[in-house]
Amino acid sequence: MGLKIRRVREEDLESFVKVYREAYRGLEEYAYTDDKTIRWYFRWLRRRDPEGFFVAEADAPIGFVHCDTRWTSYPEGKKVGEIHELIVHPDWMGKGVGKTLVLKAIEYSRSRGRDMVELWVGCTNYRAINFYKKLGFEERGSSGIWIKMTKKTINSTST
Repeated sequence: MGLKIRRVREEDLESFVKVYREAYRGLEEYAYTDDKTIRWYFRWLRRRDPEGFFVAEADAPIGFVHCDTRWTSYPEGKKVGEIHELIVHPDWMGKGVGKTLVLKAIEYSRSRGRDMVELWVGCTNYRAINFYKKLGFEERGSSGIWIKMTKKTINSTST
């Protein structure tokens, strides 16, 4: 596949917008829908934890993951690795790109001393929910249209 994972740089902004729009096609209720806001979101992610923002490339960017190790889980009040975003271009779904990115986020979270990663996924985004469950994430509650999922980072790479 020739997949390369590296940290995101500012010049990845327009690629992020493109992949984000494609990844959320049909799931707009869970997404930012205008380019200006998507660009703002990219910059917000970079400010939150720039070292935890990764891009997958196969000739061009095809996926992104952001893991924020400065995040405090609610309502537990515990520092976790919060996966704010995972997007993969639809042409690359089902080819291991998402799994590789999530494992990179877990590895990063563990390197920062976090023993738990969590994320929120849209309650009707069944493909994503099943994907996370296959990686060992468990549902831990919900809020509105979102489901909270968590996974311990210890022994996480065996999935």
